[in-house]
Amino acid sequence: MKVLLFGAGGQVGRVLAAMLPQVAELVALGRDEADFTRSGHLADLVAEARPDVVINAAAYTAVDRAESEPELAAQVNAAAPAELAVAAGRAGATLIHYSTDYVFDGTKAGAYVETDPTAPLNIYGRTKREGEIAIAASGADFLVFRTSWVHAPGGNNFIAKMLKLAAERDGLKVIDDQIGAPTSARLIAQTTLRALAARAAGNPLASGIYHLTASGETSWNGYARFVIAEAIRRGLSLKAGPEDVEPLPTTAFPTSARRPLNSRLSTAKLREALGVEMPDWHEGALETLDATLKESER
Repeated sequence: MKVLLFGAGGQVGRVLAAMLPQVAELVALGRDEADFTRSGHLADLVAEARPDVVINAAAYTAVDRAESEPELAAQVNAAAPAELAVAAGRAGATLIHYSTDYVFDGTKAGAYVETDPTAPLNIYGRTKREGEIAIAASGADFLVFRTSWVHAPGGNNFIAKMLKLAAERDGLKVIDDQIGAPTSARLIAQTTLRALAARAAGNPLASGIYHLTASGETSWNGYARFVIAEAIRRGLSLKAGPEDVEPLPTTAFPTSARRPLNSRLSTAKLREALGVEMPDWHEGALETLDATLKESER
């Protein structure tokens, strides 16, 4: 199996780039090799590589900045995935693409299922939904994995940010009315590899959208408290403890882009299709925390 990976330098892309060579011939392309703003360029790369599977882990993810750069967000999140889908279809390849909980408005009482109506609150969510629609309309074999609150070691992730702030300040203020499931890039990559294994075994997942998140739920405030408490338990000296993380509503932190209050996604469809269970979000958060602490010691 030959896999062409786009977005190899991102959170999910880095983990995929490390895992995929174990199961496939991999061509991994980062931002320097694949220009998502140049029409026709991605299709040429797919035609040249002649892959069995195309994985798109690239996206425009600056949620607030997208409000002032809607054209760029639309190009990267909608037009480019549409081009990849058509090119994958021509090559007879499967396209795997990652989307977001932000396609929903967060007003549902329970967890969202794949067939729930979408109603994005911001440009980022709208362009990601446009990408989903274009992929489905392409006629290509595809899997769209919607995920949420993605984290991985390295870069400016939420865990590293909370540790930095807790080391500098006596107290933090973190939103407590947005609910979701922190999901590790490692879990996303592992589940993607399971989907590839099912495909190789002649039992591929049906084309469509699947929700892919860790199990359980928390608020950003609960997430921050957990990370800080576990970091202190591991011996890290911080000015602020979990009891110093003040809960505040979303309205106390005005941003350019509105966020959904409910980001819970039901993974029942994916769990049944792959015959797997999703680990609790605490597991992935601890993995990222431990890796982040280890990196800081270097």
